[in-house]
Amino acid sequence: MPIPESELIINRDGSIYHLHLKPEHLSDRIITVGDPDRVPMVSQYFDEIIYSGRKREFVTHTGYYKGKLFSVISTGMGTDNIEILMTELDALVNVDLETRIPKQQHTTLKIVRVGTSGSLQADTPVDSLLASTFGVGLDSLMAFYPIQYDSFESSIASQVQACLQLPFLPYCVKGSEYLLSRLAKDLPRGMTVTCPGFFAPQGREVRIKPALPDMMSTLSKLSFKDSRLTNFEMETAGYYAMGRILGHEVLSLNAIVANRVEKTFSQRADEVVDRLILHTLENF
Repeated sequence: MPIPESELIINRDGSIYHLHLKPEHLSDRIITVGDPDRVPMVSQYFDEIIYSGRKREFVTHTGYYKGKLFSVISTGMGTDNIEILMTELDALVNVDLETRIPKQQHTTLKIVRVGTSGSLQADTPVDSLLASTFGVGLDSLMAFYPIQYDSFESSIASQVQACLQLPFLPYCVKGSEYLLSRLAKDLPRGMTVTCPGFFAPQGREVRIKPALPDMMSTLSKLSFKDSRLTNFEMETAGYYAMGRILGHEVLSLNAIVANRVEKTFSQRADEVVDRLILHTLENF
């Protein structure tokens, strides 16, 4: 049966609602960034840009880098935006937008988040790069989706809930092994905590004392087999969960611009992000 108009909204020009893209505008090799101003930081390295478009915070440039076709898309912040992005990217390749009927043959997208992050560990220094093996979501997105977890992922989620005494169960999802093998061969790896905000949900205090004042130190002491929680940000777990549900390969790569333990912030954040961009383009 066709997907109703109210559920999958198509603009008058035939593009999908929020991203304002048509299938021909998109590569199956996608780099995502949070900040719209970071899109040209990626596409400046393209040999040729064949499409450029924008709607709201979603800016897209598609073009060639050394013979490979890439799309780079900005997402804004938070897993709510990631849910929109992932659902509409999937629809662009796995739904016939004219008939509104899902295609019988599934297309798998390869999506790499290139983003900034704050370290939870003293030995993960400012200006370093890090690949996320797992995303641990402290948001509620997965309460609204059916998703399967393995025993290790479920154990991590339960331990995080217990140590923080949270009134809800977090979720934990592993990133793409395929993309890790390609893009993280020479990078340190860690487990990333995805938070539903930047200040109190990441243990920051400006003028209001957080309800979980010891959150950062508590999380930094947790370990799981030979892994530990290494960094905070706001999207990775949502990417990994939606990627699993929809059947896409997803990886999060992080430029560490703050060390929360040492209370330091990068003096050359743009240079670190640029280094991560080039690493991604060269190895993707």
